[in-house]
Amino acid sequence: MGRVASRFARYEPRLRASRLVLGLLSDLPRKNCWTIAEWAGETGPHGMQHLLCRAVWDADAVRDDVREYVVEHLYDDAAVLVVDETGDVKKGTQTVAVQRQYTGTAGRIENAQVAVYLVYAGERGHAAVDRELYIPRSWTCDPDRCQAAGLGEDTVFATKPELARTMIERFLDAGHHVGWVTGDEVYGGNPTLRTALAERGIGYVLAVACSAEVPTQAGKFRADRLVKRLPKRAWQKLSAGRGAKGHRFYDWAVIDLDGSCPGHHQLLIRRNRTTGELAYYRCFSPQPVPLATLVRVAGSRWRVEETFQAEKGLAGLDEHQVRRYPSWVRWVTLAMLAHAFLAVVRADEHARRPGPTDLVPLSCNEIQRLFITLVIRPVHDAAHRLGWSDWRRRHQARSRTSHYRRQAASQA
Repeated sequence: MGRVASRFARYEPRLRASRLVLGLLSDLPRKNCWTIAEWAGETGPHGMQHLLCRAVWDADAVRDDVREYVVEHLYDDAAVLVVDETGDVKKGTQTVAVQRQYTGTAGRIENAQVAVYLVYAGERGHAAVDRELYIPRSWTCDPDRCQAAGLGEDTVFATKPELARTMIERFLDAGHHVGWVTGDEVYGGNPTLRTALAERGIGYVLAVACSAEVPTQAGKFRADRLVKRLPKRAWQKLSAGRGAKGHRFYDWAVIDLDGSCPGHHQLLIRRNRTTGELAYYRCFSPQPVPLATLVRVAGSRWRVEETFQAEKGLAGLDEHQVRRYPSWVRWVTLAMLAHAFLAVVRADEHARRPGPTDLVPLSCNEIQRLFITLVIRPVHDAAHRLGWSDWRRRHQARSRTSHYRRQAASQA
């Protein structure tokens, strides 16, 4: 918290932000302004709500601090930037950027809010370093709706690959270097993003659909047609990285492609050794690289799923109950900070104390449990608990009275 202290104009919001981050790291079954305020010992949720809505502090500057903190402690010469989106299922239509859209969280089209994240993944660990909310056209075409949700008047529609490009360029413009970027088909199928990365000399391994047409010396072909021409000797068994149950072995092959810009363009194919299922990746590198390097970068994409799981399960990333854009930005940024803390502690503990071979190394889950239990678990007396019970019931009574009045007025 000392790294972000200068981003707050006053002492009070700085102290409350610290309490909120600790609440996000707590073992509360649900994490929102109400539950965290009670856990932190405050008399009501208004202070936490004020922190997210009206208090003076710079969430984008805190985001930059999170990025510097992650890169400083998790730095790796072979680190990969991973771009991906995740959705939060929501009810109603007033929450910023919500509409019926596909989200991988639910695995189907739902009323949801979707955001794109940039994850820094290295050998020491991985954590999110940037975020952008995806604002659908149904919102950007309605200025009044955008204004009510706290979006600026200059808000324009941007695709998910455009948001990814913005975050990658922000990372590079901050003076950081990374050799590779990876992502799924949403990003691999966007030629503008691929060209922008190649022009900056950044290698990429981006997934594409089987129907994607790729240029070769003999012309353009669909990816799934090219793979049928590969001889058996073209396939190599390589690991895409370690998983919970050991190395993830697949068969891999690579085909050289023609490219519009200098460098090496290739099509990488992954084949499941059990089911035979195929996956395809468009690849670029400024200099020739071995197949094992492309495989390593492709396997790094799973790190983003692990990051989302940890940020949601341990730091409450998806448990925000806010409607306006500024509040969403602030909640998500502090959740990123909370998870970055766990990732850095885990990396430092692994470096200092490898531990006995009969113990699994400390995970972010175990670090969170030990930190809250041994260091920061708050203890409140009966008066505090009863006071919050009174506050909740008083608020519920006001809400019920308001609903009844509105119902009576509409019937009249």
